[in-house]
Amino acid sequence: MQTLRKVAALTMLAGATLAHAGDAAPDKATRQLAWDLFKQLVEINTTDSVGSTTVAAKAMEKRLLDAGFAQQDIVVDGPDERKGNLVVRYHGKGKAKPLLLICHLDVVEAKREDWSTDPFQFVEKDGFVYGRGTQDIKDGDAILIATLIRFKREGYVPDRDLIVALTADEEGGTANGVSWLLKNRRELIDAEYVINHDSGGVDSEAGKVVSVQLGASEKVYADYWIVATNPGGHSSLPRPDNAIYQLTAALARLEAAPFPFELNAVTREFFARDAKIEPRDVAADMQAILGPTLDAQAAERLAKDAHFNSVLRTTCVPTRLAGGHANNALPQRAEVMINCRIFPGHSKEEIRQELARKAADPALRVQFVNPDGSRADVAPQDKAPVPPPIRADLLRTLDRLSAQLWHGVPVIAEMETGASDSIYTNAAGLPSYGVSGIAIDRDDYRAHGRDERLRISAFYAGLDFYGRLLRELTSK
Repeated sequence: MQTLRKVAALTMLAGATLAHAGDAAPDKATRQLAWDLFKQLVEINTTDSVGSTTVAAKAMEKRLLDAGFAQQDIVVDGPDERKGNLVVRYHGKGKAKPLLLICHLDVVEAKREDWSTDPFQFVEKDGFVYGRGTQDIKDGDAILIATLIRFKREGYVPDRDLIVALTADEEGGTANGVSWLLKNRRELIDAEYVINHDSGGVDSEAGKVVSVQLGASEKVYADYWIVATNPGGHSSLPRPDNAIYQLTAALARLEAAPFPFELNAVTREFFARDAKIEPRDVAADMQAILGPTLDAQAAERLAKDAHFNSVLRTTCVPTRLAGGHANNALPQRAEVMINCRIFPGHSKEEIRQELARKAADPALRVQFVNPDGSRADVAPQDKAPVPPPIRADLLRTLDRLSAQLWHGVPVIAEMETGASDSIYTNAAGLPSYGVSGIAIDRDDYRAHGRDERLRISAFYAGLDFYGRLLRELTSK
């Protein structure tokens, strides 16, 4: 299916490349600054285990102070010395409430032995830059800070204040920066709405842009442990009630019983727009599922594509497995971590109960994993907030920028299959939208993975995009 999508997209949108020119393009100094910031951030370890977002936040604070920002407009704060968050305010005319721009500083773990390069070195090679955070999401951090510094140097005064928050623990840990700021320093980040660089995106094929995504909703993240326990015994006397057998049998039942297909307003819009750039048979299936009754056979065909499958349903997948305590002993305990991405409208407790039903073994214990890593036999009952209405000014701006930069490729509102910090801002009453501007090839998405990399031309195109985006949105 991916091959067909590539052929169709490239045929329909040939010539829509990352290269472009225009009066609003960033100058050489801004490009160099953004690149320097990008390198500096990638080479600061901000993992939860040994890194520090505070070091990265203070490094960006120094860059802003050196550029002439006032100290009173910059705050580095957080719950402890390693989990600092940077908040900077760029003053405008005050015609409207501020616009908040969020992006996280932390990155997932990366082991040197797993990579062909050092994950915490900024390595340029073959038109790409390699390093942990190059896709997720230190490119965005660098672009936001460089854009503010550019605006200050050029004397641009927006119609409202721009607030940039670079935060901790989006990828994990117990000190999520956006959540902490909302609870402890809400006055720093209160805004009319939010743009999240760690959401949305630009899809490309071999460097050619084929679509622009607007993150309008997202699934809910949840972890569960399924645990089998047993008295155990000597391995020379095996019994049928083996904890590992019990657990693997339950996993087989879970694999055979996926969650049902669903649609909501955002995913309906996604499939309706995406159908315009898909091969004829895929587009036909997309149209079929949008009828008064969802066509299950069409949905099954679409679900063979991992992305479409995730858009169409709640997904739960085993990600960690442990069992036994000695080579010559029957296992007394076996457990598996199940990571779920929950379709909006369902609670975490509802999914916990459904996992227990699908596992179909009352002897198993299904436990919810709290943010601090502790386990609970009952999960939260609250459901994800209703997605905010898509702002007409934002959609119009994205359409115009697509026309300017990428020959008018379609702008597609989507439900993120992962989760981002928008879940906190939306829940706090700050309508949040994912807008990236960074083009990544559909078959080269390496965030969280080995040899994470970003096309160099895509970084500079994203820098240009964000400068234009913020001017368009704040020039009223």
